[in-house]
Amino acid sequence: MKSIFYPANERGTSDHGWLKANFSFSFAGFYHPDKIHFGALRVLNDDIIAGGMGFGTHPHDNMEIITIPLQGALEHKDSMGNIGVIHAGEVQVMSAGTGVEHSEYNHSKTQAANTLQIWLFPKVRNIEPRYDQRDYKDQFKLNQLTNLVTGDKNVDALWINQDATFSMGEFEAGKTITYDIKNAGNGAYIFVLDGSVKINNELLNKKDALGVYDTESITIETGADTRLLIIDVPMLQ
Repeated sequence: MKSIFYPANERGTSDHGWLKANFSFSFAGFYHPDKIHFGALRVLNDDIIAGGMGFGTHPHDNMEIITIPLQGALEHKDSMGNIGVIHAGEVQVMSAGTGVEHSEYNHSKTQAANTLQIWLFPKVRNIEPRYDQRDYKDQFKLNQLTNLVTGDKNVDALWINQDATFSMGEFEAGKTITYDIKNAGNGAYIFVLDGSVKINNELLNKKDALGVYDTESITIETGADTRLLIIDVPMLQ
């Protein structure tokens, strides 16, 4: 087993007043030669967006984009004709493919929204753009991981154009979780949304992450009540 520790306090930051962003990987004005990507995982931005503010219409292509609101909700509009609101407990996926434009704004005019915007390199380039979203609020169960996103169309989760799996769960303190890598050769990026865990003798606290690879399974021990996001991705050369 090999691992890379990504401390929360070493993330890139940006403060535009209306947007306070934390970058796990090089993005915009933040560049770190050792933080370009973890396998197919290219971007993980932890954004706090002020009420009524957001990102105006802008383009994307050849990227799998996953949006996970942690608090609040986002209004979405895109060039494929999709218009809607994504709330905490829901997940949105967008295959940018040959090209798409979209905008995202905080649905509330007064309360801040906290969202994760995540980009993966696609498995196949230049596919037809597509959009989907799903409500998972009734599927989460304490001390269990729930599959949110997958590259396997036979799994009951949102589909993306990559051999990746996103899982999320809340766990009580003192639990031991055995996570099995989904596809041979994949690695797992384990992001602590809340609480603390120990993995391979590495202690992770809130917003720390650990990239783990060259293994078939991972043992995670919770040191406090904990919420985890696990991103299982191909380890690109």
